[in-house]
Amino acid sequence: MFKREQKRMMTKRNLILLIPFVTALLVLTIQVSATSAQVEEHPTEAPGLGLVAAGLAVGLSGIGAGIAIFGSTSAGMAATVERPELTTWVLIFAGLGEGLAIYGLVVAIMILGKI
Repeated sequence: MFKREQKRMMTKRNLILLIPFVTALLVLTIQVSATSAQVEEHPTEAPGLGLVAAGLAVGLSGIGAGIAIFGSTSAGMAATVERPELTTWVLIFAGLGEGLAIYGLVVAIMILGKI
């Protein structure tokens, strides 16, 4: 029974970690389709590496944020069961982990602005 629950948790975690990759892929496809007309007009200004960099910024920061939030909230909720006054600290640590994803998104927007 324990292995089945552990396998289910691993599957949920893998799905959660897959979300940033899907988001990055969507950003790349939208940007490639939007800039394909520009590349045909100016073939020397291909934005390929910039789009890859923006996708990596969003995807990797999302993975890092997912790992940080997973670790802080699972351990934090276990601590909250024993000491309920720690709930605020758990939310603060989860917010700090979430900030990683926001920083990656800001970096990606800055990169796309330079293309």
